[in-house]
Parts: sequence; C-alpha cells; structure tokens
Amino acid sequence: MDNATLARLLTETGDLLEISGGDTFRIRSYRRAAEAAEQSTVDLAAASVDLARLLEVPGIGKGMAANIQAAVATGSIPLRDELLARYSSGILDLLKLSGMGPKTVALLWEAAQIASIDQLAAAIDAGRLAGLPRMGEKQIEKLRKGIEDFRKSAGRFRIDQAKEAAERLTEYLLAFDGFAGIDRVTPAGSLRRGRETAGDLDLLVTGPACEPARAAEAVAYTAAYPGIRDMIARGENKVSFYLGSSLQVDVRLLPEGSYGAALQYFTGSKMHNVALRQRALKMGYTLSEWALARLDDESVVAAETEESIYQALGLDWIPPELRENLGEIEAAARHELPKLIEQDNIRGDVHMHTHATDGHNSIREMAEAGLARGYQYIAITDHSKNLAMTNGLDEKRALEHVRQIRLVDEQMEGRIRVFTGIEVDILGDGALDLPDEVLAEMDVVIASVHTLLHQPKEEMTARVLRAIENPYVRILGHPTGRLLLRREPFAIDLPAVLRRAAELGVAVEHNAAPERLDLCDRDLRLAKELGCRIVINTDAHDTRHMEKMRYGIKQLRRAWLGPADVLNTLAAKDFLAALRPRP
Repeated sequence: MDNATLARLLTETGDLLEISGGDTFRIRSYRRAAEAAEQSTVDLAAASVDLARLLEVPGIGKGMAANIQAAVATGSIPLRDELLARYSSGILDLLKLSGMGPKTVALLWEAAQIASIDQLAAAIDAGRLAGLPRMGEKQIEKLRKGIEDFRKSAGRFRIDQAKEAAERLTEYLLAFDGFAGIDRVTPAGSLRRGRETAGDLDLLVTGPACEPARAAEAVAYTAAYPGIRDMIARGENKVSFYLGSSLQVDVRLLPEGSYGAALQYFTGSKMHNVALRQRALKMGYTLSEWALARLDDESVVAAETEESIYQALGLDWIPPELRENLGEIEAAARHELPKLIEQDNIRGDVHMHTHATDGHNSIREMAEAGLARGYQYIAITDHSKNLAMTNGLDEKRALEHVRQIRLVDEQMEGRIRVFTGIEVDILGDGALDLPDEVLAEMDVVIASVHTLLHQPKEEMTARVLRAIENPYVRILGHPTGRLLLRREPFAIDLPAVLRRAAELGVAVEHNAAPERLDLCDRDLRLAKELGCRIVINTDAHDTRHMEKMRYGIKQLRRAWLGPADVLNTLAAKDFLAALRPRP
C-alpha cells in the first residue's frame, strides 16, 4: 500500500461521495488528503502504525488518518466500499472517460441508472441520452469517442505503474523465510522489454523455495501477498492473481537450471521468440521455456543463462529492449548490434518546472537534486503565460525568473550549471507566447503545444512548422502531445515536422515522463533516420520526478539509440554548442 495507491483510493472516495451528493466540505477533505498522499515524502503506510506521525502530514486530519489506517489494513476505505455497493465498481471507469467528472456521472445515474461503460454505450446507441441536461449532440459524440479510446486501452498499464508493482512484489518475495527461500526475482514480459504499457506482469522466481520440497510453502507465501484483489489460479509452481489496480500478475517458481531459458521465453516478444525457435530448428535444436535442447536425443545444450542460449544459436546476447523481431536477430548474427544508451550516459536534464509556475520546488532545490544525480547541468524551463492554469510567466516575470536562475547558477559555484530557459507555448497560429526579446535571454527555449489539440492535421502541421522557424526555438517539446492511455496524439504530419527540424537544427524531445513517453520508440527511430538531434528530458515538476529518466531511457534503447544519438550525453559546454545556434 504505497502513497500512490492511497492517493487513488482517497480520490475515488471523494469522487464517489460527490456522485452521491455528499457534503462539499467532506468531499474536499478527501481530495486534500489524496493530494497530500501523492506529494508527501513520508511513507504513509509505514507511518500508519503511529497516529501522531500521520497527523504531522499536512492535509491529514484524524478522519483521514483513520481512513489511511483502514486502507493499509484492508486494502480499501469503508466509505468507498459502501458507495461502490450502492452503484457498482464500473462507475469508477466512467470517471476515466475524457471530460467525464463526478457531476456528469451523477446525472447519468439519476436520469438513467447508468453505472458502467457498457451501460453508457448501450444508452448512447439507444438514443436515451438525448434531451438530458448538458447532453447535446457534441457531448454525446465526445462520450462515444471516449468509450472507444477507453476500450482500446482497457487492461493496459503504464510502464511506471507496472514497474512500481513489480518492485513492491519483489521486495515482498525476497523477504520470504528471511533470506533463504527466494534468491532472485526478475520481471519478464513487456516490462523487461521496456514497452510503454503492459497488459500483465510476469515475475520469474528462483531459489531454494522453488525446489519441489518447498514449492508449496513458497506458493502459499506468494498467495498471501496483501495487495491481491482476486486469485486467478494457484498451482504447484505458479500463482496468478489481480492486484487492486486490476493488473494481472503471474508469479512463476523456477528451478535454477532452467532460469535462463524461462527468462528468454517469458521476456518475448512473441515474434522474436518465433524467429528464434525457427533458427534453433534449422540448427537441429528445440527451444522452450525449459531449455535449448538437441532434437535427436533431447540433451540440454543451454538453459541456465540467456547468454548461453544466444551463444549456442550463434548470436550475440540481444538486449531485451530490442527483442521485437525488427532485425535484431540478423544484427546479432553479424555481431553488429548497436551499443545502446545507458542512464549513466546522461549528463543533464533540460526540461523542468519550479514553483514559479506549476512545479513544487525552488530553482535551488532542482539544482541540488540534479547535482545529487550526478548531472553536470540542468535547465529551468517554466511555462509561459498562455497556460494560465499553471501560473505561466509573462514578459516581466520571465525576465525576473532569468535573473533568479542566473543567481542560483552563480551560487552553485560550478558544481552544476543551471541554464536559463522557458517552455514557451505554441499558440493556435504557430506564433510563440513570448516576444523574441524575452526568448533571446534564454539558454534553452523549448516550444510546445498545450492547447487547441483538435486542430485539423494541416493546421496543426503548419502551426508547429511556423513555431520551429522562430530562430530562438532550440527544442520541440513532447512533439505529438499524447498522454498514454488517456489522450491520443494530435493529428500532425510528423515526418514533415521532423525533416524541417533536422534542416533547422532544432532538437526534438523525448519526454521521459511515463504518462507521455513522447516521441514513442517508433518515432524516435524515424527522427534518427531523418537526421534529427534528440534530447531526453523528464519534464520534472518535482525533484522526485527526475528519477523518471529511467523510463525514457528504455524507449531510447528500444529505438536502437546510442549515446552519440542523444545530445544531453554531452558535457555542459558541448551540449549548448550542439543545439541550434542562437541569433
């Protein structure tokens, strides 16, 4: 029960309370507590054993502290369970639709007893929403589109959500029998390959507890994991269940001798494995989750490690991120696999926000956090004025912010460089949100689209092309505007934009925030092919967000990128010189 899960449970309770017409003050208290849980550096589950410790957290009163204690003990909040029993668990899915808030859900329930996605879709098809308040044709079509998008993403989870679940389960499993039961827990499947989303989570487990004499004990221990919502199956060497988030987890107990074969098999991808098995057959072998063995006498050739399996097949070991049957097997046979980028190659992060706009930390705090990560430089790139909801900077505030950034840069005394910057909004016609004389004061100008996301493809393309023509723009931020599992990329002729960016020397961003991961791996490959300069950033709004760089690194590796393909692997002086020259 981590802080993010607590925040979700508190938010859902507040939403359900609003749907039911609950007291406004009470609703607000749940949402304030949810925000506190999300932002607090205190492990609330660990603190829940001490009421006084919980009450020290801003935003947590006695009532919310009791709810947190209940959630840690039972996996839910009593009021949440009571309200879900009145409606159904499906009502929470309605809140995931674009533009759907508690008030609209309440309207649908009161008018038509709609409490699930399927019921809403049926009501739209039957024309039963026509005539309801706030349900004009445009709103109904928006709901229809939202249902389509939801169904496309249903059952998928972002890479960070799957990774965090894997880390919590790994910590639990390694605690089995102190230290003697389970020696190693390895995530496999799409998470290991670094896919931006996962449909389920495979965990491979080895150790003394996986031997026949102790396997039943290990299975029972795994099945007692407190985060389980529903048990799917429980066998001699496998446990399958749903977590409270609905993520399916398969835990497989393996003999040490088959670990490598199982890791290769369950990492995938499906087409990579098919191609590998075909290669094995041509060489007189059979490849399974248990071993690479000879066809004639079934003797084991390799099984304990992945490296031994690939070597026996005449291949270099293939990094998991490349296993998508996109030429990696042929490259491994020719010993021509690229040297992929590593997180340690990154020298700086040049897209981040402070409390001057919508961030949570000061310039100095972001600089200290960058220094702690071993970075040589960061850039502070707060929002411009068009994003009023973020308290964006106007001309006067932007220039004062530049002065404050330079002051912190001096105070850091060369331990880390702090570049001046801005994330300037690309307006609807392609103009920028701040005048050139202000942008001229910035070391790093990132231009991004945040509004009018539904423009036709031709308009959006012309808009972005006009923006990057501005000589002060050095980086195009999150170029497709997508939000994973929430919002599709906006319509744009991306190849045309990338070609022009390459011609102008404008770098394109891979935004490593796991809700974006924009550009995606496919588009990163295209960017490289077209000669684009590439920068990876976290878009950090909090010092803790800097650690999300790891999710973006996975996408760069999936795109076959090496250190030389990414500008912020360069030292500070070389990085600025590699960006588009300023006028």
